[in-house]
Amino acid sequence: DPLPRLRTEIRAAAPGRYRYYQNVCTHSYSFAWWDWARWEREIDWMALSGINLAPAFAGQEAVWQRVYRNLGLNQSEIDKYFTGPAFLAWNRMGNLRRWAGPLPPAWHLKQQYLQYRIVERMRSLGMVTVLPAFAGHVPQGVLRVFPRVNATRLGGWSHFDCTYSCTYLLDPEDPMFQVIGTLFLKELIKQFGTDHVYSADTFNEMSPLSSDPAYLSRVSSAVFRSMTGADPEALWLMQGWLFQHQPDFWQPAQVRALLHGVPLGRMIVLDLFAESKPVYQWTESFYGQPFIWCMLHNFGGNHGLFGTVEAINHGPFAARRFPNSTMVGTGLVPEGIEQNDMVYELMNELGWRQEPLDLPSWVTRYAERRYGAPNAAAASAWRLLLRSVYNCTGVCINHNRSPLVRRPSLHMDTELWYNASDVYEAWRLLLSAGAELGSSPTFRYDLVDVTRQAAQQLVSNYYLDIRSAFQSHALPELLTAGGVLVYDLLPELDNLLSSQSLFLLGRWLESARAAATSDREAEQYELNARNQVTLWGPNGNILDYANKQLGGLVLDYYGVRWGLFVSVLVESLNSGRPFHQDQFNQAVFQVERGFVYNKKRYPAVPAGDTLEISRKLFLKYYP
Repeated sequence: DPLPRLRTEIRAAAPGRYRYYQNVCTHSYSFAWWDWARWEREIDWMALSGINLAPAFAGQEAVWQRVYRNLGLNQSEIDKYFTGPAFLAWNRMGNLRRWAGPLPPAWHLKQQYLQYRIVERMRSLGMVTVLPAFAGHVPQGVLRVFPRVNATRLGGWSHFDCTYSCTYLLDPEDPMFQVIGTLFLKELIKQFGTDHVYSADTFNEMSPLSSDPAYLSRVSSAVFRSMTGADPEALWLMQGWLFQHQPDFWQPAQVRALLHGVPLGRMIVLDLFAESKPVYQWTESFYGQPFIWCMLHNFGGNHGLFGTVEAINHGPFAARRFPNSTMVGTGLVPEGIEQNDMVYELMNELGWRQEPLDLPSWVTRYAERRYGAPNAAAASAWRLLLRSVYNCTGVCINHNRSPLVRRPSLHMDTELWYNASDVYEAWRLLLSAGAELGSSPTFRYDLVDVTRQAAQQLVSNYYLDIRSAFQSHALPELLTAGGVLVYDLLPELDNLLSSQSLFLLGRWLESARAAATSDREAEQYELNARNQVTLWGPNGNILDYANKQLGGLVLDYYGVRWGLFVSVLVESLNSGRPFHQDQFNQAVFQVERGFVYNKKRYPAVPAGDTLEISRKLFLKYYP
């Protein structure tokens, strides 16, 4: 302060029309509890990063509620349809209903006011907003009001049975499809205005009723017609996830049929996982429909250092050179944010480049920009991270599978795609830069993140020691390795995470409570927030999918789980009775569920000195 003055104007031209940002799931994994102040920061960051196309999905349930009431549904039928706030992304895609709901009236009101501000600010900064459209999923109440409609009950989604899944899909050729789709969009546009781009995903992780190409063309044509019925200039933005998620179903003929149900140029496909499984290559560039080359990178908002820097440094340029390429931009589509900032800064930068970057020199400058001063040790640390954790090659799926964040068993995955010693060395180098850079908040955040990664690696080592001690019936070794893990390493990691506000469980839970307007709502929202990061469903349906490494969660959830595992193994050696995984799973489920309902309040303010805690861990555990 003040900002440096520019001597002359700086101009940059991006090679593509769009820089896109956000995934449908980000709205639940990261944005669920945001207020305007947090949204305002994000939109500023989007503008500073040159992002010019992004969804504005808040408040849509308020509009849907009005549409359903106008169609004749009663409130209890609507309440049986909407999920709770932390699971709305999957309700919107027809995967889930009712779970962790219903939505209180105050939720609708607050989200609608938030949406007014979001679209106003995005447009004032020159961004194109993407609004939701009707994809065909309807509440069961629609069948009561219109008994003659042709709707099909879909199957269960992802370990959920029909209690909370199996939604109804209206046949796109049924006249009610156009009525409902156009009604919704007209009401939405009346409320929020439009930039003529709409998002709809009819078959996200759900198989269509028929693989007949003619049927698939009729489906996409009907979805598009319900958009143009409300806005003749409509452009359909579609996630291309389904094509790589169910490749057996989506053969070239099926993909072509779905895409060609819409006039060429009136659809934009997000090649959602292009850094690992690009679809444009085997679909002749989406058979002529424009597409955006996207980096997905993150699943479930998991922590864990990860990146595919070589793939993203070359992928977009190769896609642009592809024969008859229809690529119109680049995008960032993580399921969850607030992790691995470097990868997103790099991808944003590549959206403005005409050719690949020299990554080691780019990351050296990145460290200087990030910490506000050049530092040789910090730059070396980043170059090590760049070549190791951030350089996963081949098909890389960034789900944190570390034993730390998974339900314990004797068959856990400890494989790494990089050399663990590079992370330990980066940790040492960053710590040595602490004297010079310690006052930088970004430095302290990164020190927590790299120390956390080192600790995650150490957990795997102790797990392997525990397993081999158990398998060779060595009780003293089992007690030693188990004791160090449960009574020292995990509590120390929890202390470390508790020293940085972005790694606090309390911040996630308190932001959920702050979104409420009554105690009852606050309790419901907190249960939503706790369930999402742990059980993900009533019975651990998608257990630990959205795992996070947060101060409070490591101690009271992962730590307690590991404590139970070690004590069950010790008991097994003492009694001579074999260890049964299914019996352990039943016992540990009570621990997991107990955490969701424990009502303990966790601090939303950090405590302790990050540098001191990291140094203490280093002196104890650096291999």
